[in-house]
Amino acid sequence: MSTATKTSARESLEVGKMEVAGKSLEMPVFQGSEGEKALDISTLRAKTGVVTLDPAYMNTASCTSKITFLDGEKGILRYRGYPIEQLAEKASFLEVAYLLIYGELPTLEQRQAFEGGLHAHHHLPPFYQALVRSFPVQAHPMGVLSALTVSMSAMNIPYTEGDLTGADRNVVIAQLLHQIKIFAAYFYRHSQGMQPIESNPRLSYCEDFLTTLFGESPSAEAIQALNVLFILHADHEQNCSTSTVRLVGSSKVNPYASMAAGMNALWGPLHGGANQAVIEMLEGIRKEGGGVKKFIERAKNKSDTFVLMGFGHRVYKNFDPRAIIIKKACDEVLAKLHIYDPLLDIAKSLEEEALRDPYFIERKLYPNVDFYSGIIYKALRIPVNMFTVLFALGRLPGWLAQWNEMLESEDTKIGRPRQIYTGLGKRDWGA
Repeated sequence: MSTATKTSARESLEVGKMEVAGKSLEMPVFQGSEGEKALDISTLRAKTGVVTLDPAYMNTASCTSKITFLDGEKGILRYRGYPIEQLAEKASFLEVAYLLIYGELPTLEQRQAFEGGLHAHHHLPPFYQALVRSFPVQAHPMGVLSALTVSMSAMNIPYTEGDLTGADRNVVIAQLLHQIKIFAAYFYRHSQGMQPIESNPRLSYCEDFLTTLFGESPSAEAIQALNVLFILHADHEQNCSTSTVRLVGSSKVNPYASMAAGMNALWGPLHGGANQAVIEMLEGIRKEGGGVKKFIERAKNKSDTFVLMGFGHRVYKNFDPRAIIIKKACDEVLAKLHIYDPLLDIAKSLEEEALRDPYFIERKLYPNVDFYSGIIYKALRIPVNMFTVLFALGRLPGWLAQWNEMLESEDTKIGRPRQIYTGLGKRDWGA
């Protein structure tokens, strides 16, 4: 498990020559294990007085990492070297969580110890129970989940002060993985006017969550569908929420605050909230009618406010590999649960029309992971406003892995991007 040994992955392989502000410079270039090259500009401002301008960090690597490899041009996603397709087919969510956080798939003994560490936190202390009940039932579950997560820093003071040892980090990781799952189920039942159900340490992670959510034993198909969804969401390189976890964590704030910050970033409709937006879009298309071609044309019209949610991705310029897996899982779970969902027909028709349309083909706008995940959540009876909460549960192992890796890297410094000021020049105070 985790150690506190500091490591560095920045080894220069060659020198890049460039001219900036009339000065000839040599900058070190290093290469990742999959061939990606990066120009180290950390001394650029000191040498030239010039900084780079890169809105939204489209071309900036903020760190080196051994956790997740993503090739958007080829549609490749791997966790610690394992293709996402293999993990989704063969692994459990907790095995993937262990892999992301600790670097290798667990042995039987390691898996049992890991699960035992999680189960030590199966009971929700009275403080949290009272706090959950204090929220209005109309509150958005993501706001509640974030608030509950950051409140853990008030109840776990030994883990909020100073550097955490490897053993302490393992306790915090287990606590966060298990109690945040309980928070989500507890608030859902509170919002529905139902009594909470205590977590059962004898059940698997996904079976336990669905049981504490609905109060009944879920089908094997439902458990497997949720397991696949959680695995597909577990990590995705330096996305908005993961970068937020690292940036906030770089100040050496406690881990609960870092995780809550990631949740708040994930909440947005352009990030984790996108699957909710897809369902709302499909519902709107169903109610308005007129066929999917009408909405395809509206999406291409720049003067129309309609947006085709669930298509395209910041990184993938090919099919999102997660979307391929999730589409198959969606078909299977609806068939096995004998569910007919007209939204799935609309989704399939939209995909077929878009993939034939030159506008979408030229712009490489393919369905992404959010396009079908919401339909599966809906089939599992998950309320729409809980979709992003489930995304957060799936992404939590990745956040913890990235936070842990950041603490162990000797390259880590407090994050502090530069800016280019475009305001007024100096002015004097007048009458």
